Amino acid sequence: MFQKFVTVSKPETASARVVKLRNLFDELDVDAILVPRSDEYLGEYVPTCAERLAWLTSFTGSAGTTLILRDKAIIFTDGRYTSQVSKQCDLDIFSIEDLITNPPSKWIETNTSGLRLGLDPWTLPGSSIKNLEKALNATQGEIVTLSSNPVDQIWSNKPEEPSAKISIQPEKYSGQLAKDKIATIRSDLKTKESDAVIIADPLSVCWIFNIRGQDVAHTPLTLSRAIIYKDSECKIFIDAKKLDMQTEAYLTQLAEIHPIDEFEIALKHLGKDNAHVLLDQQISSHAISTILTGSGCKVINKSDPALKPRAIKNKAEIDGAIEAHKVDGAALVYFLAWLDAQTPEQLDEIKVATKLENTREEIGQKFQMPLREISFDTISGSGPHAAIIHYRVDETSNRQLKSGEMMLIDSGGQYEAGTTDITRTIGFGDVPEEQKRFFTLVLKGMINISLLKFPKGTRGVDIDAFARIALWKAGVDYAHGTGHGVGSYLSVHEGPQSISKRSMVELETGMIVSNEPGYYRDDAFGIRIENLVTVDAPQDIDGGEIAMLGFNTLTLCPIDRNLILPNLLSSDELEWLNSYHQTVYDELSPLIEDNKTLEWLKSATAKIH
Repeated sequence: MFQKFVTVSKPETASARVVKLRNLFDELDVDAILVPRSDEYLGEYVPTCAERLAWLTSFTGSAGTTLILRDKAIIFTDGRYTSQVSKQCDLDIFSIEDLITNPPSKWIETNTSGLRLGLDPWTLPGSSIKNLEKALNATQGEIVTLSSNPVDQIWSNKPEEPSAKISIQPEKYSGQLAKDKIATIRSDLKTKESDAVIIADPLSVCWIFNIRGQDVAHTPLTLSRAIIYKDSECKIFIDAKKLDMQTEAYLTQLAEIHPIDEFEIALKHLGKDNAHVLLDQQISSHAISTILTGSGCKVINKSDPALKPRAIKNKAEIDGAIEAHKVDGAALVYFLAWLDAQTPEQLDEIKVATKLENTREEIGQKFQMPLREISFDTISGSGPHAAIIHYRVDETSNRQLKSGEMMLIDSGGQYEAGTTDITRTIGFGDVPEEQKRFFTLVLKGMINISLLKFPKGTRGVDIDAFARIALWKAGVDYAHGTGHGVGSYLSVHEGPQSISKRSMVELETGMIVSNEPGYYRDDAFGIRIENLVTVDAPQDIDGGEIAMLGFNTLTLCPIDRNLILPNLLSSDELEWLNSYHQTVYDELSPLIEDNKTLEWLKSATAKIH
């Protein structure tokens, strides 16, 4: 099992740990310390040795920051984790603030004066530092840059650094050789009259060099850095323990291999020639830009050169995603057919998540596409737990299923061919009519996005409302984006594209995004329906004047017909649903060898009139 169900959140541990951190204040000459969720690589997922926020506060969400002052402590997180943070944190110690509407910089400006704020510059991007400096300058405070992370100083029995072996991503799935990717970046450097570019994001390092790793849970990356020079051999910084003879020989053909602790030395060396260096300061540690400028470099803030190319999938990556979704879809059908045949009261959330992962492994082996990992911890939430947007079941929270309730199952697989992410909300027995109504309203939003046609230049912010209109008319909304980008056997959450109220990035042909509206009623029920889609090339429309882009759905899995109120669907929406279910049946039925499962699939995809 890739997923573990051990209870890791222990709110009772926070009190002593916060006291230990405060005991460092005088020595460090600070009044407060900021501890973000991010590590030195600023990734969404971090290795266990860098789970500083979780260790200190007991909050395990993927977005959050805590501000520890002498007399109070605040934890900041976004709307996805409102319910989770209140359950995982000791509210006698921590107050809760919204990370979006009242981030630490804003809170500091409103509530402090003369604050000396200690922070680790490796764990924050330059944009965050800039906002904090502005707030502190306005209140006669200042940032105190710490030479080492203060949480590490008090963290006893800290886990070891990861050292898992890397693998090479074959060209049939990458679609482009690493040497050609590097050549393109070098050519771009010459165009921009720059001497080098810093690749600070391990996801970009993995994509450029066509390597994958196992350093963090669920995302096949290896923690590494790279410097690509205009006129000399590039350098990759990676722990030698992660290399075997094959991968070392492979990387040696592409770059000089250096230990990760030599990265800072290489940054300083760039300053000897007063180099012009490209660095994406939005996704790189503030410490990197500080070292570069301090050594004499001219830092040019430009987007990571791999960011958009890895977001815009090539043909091999798209074909791989299609292949992965077929196998994943077959696994989902076997799983859902099994689930439908069970008595709910004999199941619990852990049994459901375990069965789903085991089925993915079994079907992946059957079709010679092994499940390399799950793409995130399966959200297996029944009844009121489904209202917790990023619910993670553990031995303490595990709940028995009940007839008359819905269950939200958000899951995904990491296959060498591609990354999947799917959510289905399933009903058991006689689900109340009101819940079916909201399920259908969420479905309407998902179909609206699926049917959408839009001109070149359209951004995620321009279309997000189409997923919410039916819910808004009912006086409700959901506190997360409608869609996120997805990598190619990389991160399940990939930028820069998304569909949300704040996404200003243009949607371009070849991008993969999720389509996942939802509705959540605290302590009652939750609904989300999610498919992954690709952005298709512009096509002419009969009688139209502008070629329009659209979405092609990758995910193949039935949507629970028993929760749909057909009278709430328009004729176009009903036509899309029936067409989608026919496609699901046509694509997956040849992969289903068990007759009972095939009969279930036929029934689950039957036409709705």
